[in-house]
Amino acid sequence: MPERNVLADRRIAVLAADGFEKVELSVPVAALKAAGADVDIVSLHAGRIRGVNLHEPAGMVHVDKTLDRASAGEYDGLLIPGGFINPDLLRQSAEAREFVRAFDRQGKPIATLCHGPWLLASAGLTTGRTMTSWPGIRDDMVNAGATWVDHKVVRDRNWVTSRGPQDMVPFVSAMTELFSGAADRGVSQPARSDPQRTQPPALVLNVMRWLPRPAFRILLGTALLGAGLAAASRQRSSYRVSQSPGR
Repeated sequence: MPERNVLADRRIAVLAADGFEKVELSVPVAALKAAGADVDIVSLHAGRIRGVNLHEPAGMVHVDKTLDRASAGEYDGLLIPGGFINPDLLRQSAEAREFVRAFDRQGKPIATLCHGPWLLASAGLTTGRTMTSWPGIRDDMVNAGATWVDHKVVRDRNWVTSRGPQDMVPFVSAMTELFSGAADRGVSQPARSDPQRTQPPALVLNVMRWLPRPAFRILLGTALLGAGLAAASRQRSSYRVSQSPGR
């Protein structure tokens, strides 16, 4: 656990959208609050956003501010959780891209993990950076100008990046240190990126294999939706026939 009240004077923005990986938001946010930080969930829309566990729906969290009402100047640091869906939505938002650019322009700390670095790449911030991410997006980071290393945590100036939930403990520690204002101890600058992985992670493959079948209500809902679309199509066809000349 982080040192108590080490972030007592810090206000942290958590930029997330629907489809955030639940553990990648809930665990760091709990650690930030335990360390005394004031935390706001910032998102694309008001209300609540839905988390996921891989692709399965998980719990929702309340949005404190929408992007159009948030400013990097209000905060001392930024956390970007991952997930497959969340950063893909954020990287398509001009407001989200500018939000992270503003943090970086001001030299404010940014912590992200898993697929979260997608947003940094789309914001045009990764050129010349040494970083890590979910190994599956290694090529995206390299193609966006970063040097990618297969490490649990990488600190490069005002950024901390991590590979994913498997590295949560060191990530939380490094994130807390970053947001506390601790000086960057420096990162060794490798001459080139680490190579691509040769196999996808066995843990994820096994989890996907043993996930339960879809619930009956989902199957029923899909069947009803299909039936409704079919009925609407038949109705349109019938209408076109009734409106044809000679009828």
